[in-house]
Amino acid sequence: MVFLEGVAYTGSDTYPPASGWRIAEGIHMKRVLDQLSHPGVVAIVRLNDYSAAVDLVRALYEGGIRAVEFTYTNPRAGNAISSVVDVMGDAVAVGAGTVLDPETARAAMLQGASFVVTPTTNIETIRMCRRYDVPTVIGAFTPTEMLTAWEGGATFVKLFPASAVGPKYIKDVHGPLPQIPIIPTGGVSLENCAEFIKAGAAGVAIGSNLVDGETVAGKDWSLLTERARALVDAVAQARSV
Repeated sequence: MVFLEGVAYTGSDTYPPASGWRIAEGIHMKRVLDQLSHPGVVAIVRLNDYSAAVDLVRALYEGGIRAVEFTYTNPRAGNAISSVVDVMGDAVAVGAGTVLDPETARAAMLQGASFVVTPTTNIETIRMCRRYDVPTVIGAFTPTEMLTAWEGGATFVKLFPASAVGPKYIKDVHGPLPQIPIIPTGGVSLENCAEFIKAGAAGVAIGSNLVDGETVAGKDWSLLTERARALVDAVAQARSV
């Protein structure tokens, strides 16, 4: 048994315990970047009830997903992050989503978040995350917002809402701005994720088309694993073309 900030780790030996402190000083940047980039699917969990957080992340992990984001539209997101980190350790990068300000970003880090996702471009939030070496996925829509986020130090830029513009928009933006790694979010599904990858996306982030309230409430973990595996396979195939 190991202790992280006084919390006992008693999870399965299948998962490596989180290294060092729960705060950002214990986060390995390279590991988190690898988990965000490979297999290139970030699961977004936006639910009213996070009580099954550990079980749903286990199911996603079995399907090949290595990065999961809990959104702060639910005030218990921090507890969910902490619970998953306690059990899964470094096996999965657990992030904080819908972060609107640097205060929420820092609070999420102290709960164990290893990356931070925002819906809009907030330079102060980027600055806070860079201070503690925590990767960011910063929301933007226009080329101006994307470049502002990138120049401000974003690790990735989140195209949101991607459903409003489609895959071709990424290819068009990469014409003058090829250096910006873009992760489309909003409306991404199994049916279109390959097109986003082929258009130049660094990865995809998927919410209710992967993790929905009905499936979680019914504890249909095998269905979550099946969806995750299908998405991971689709992205891998698109990257190999």
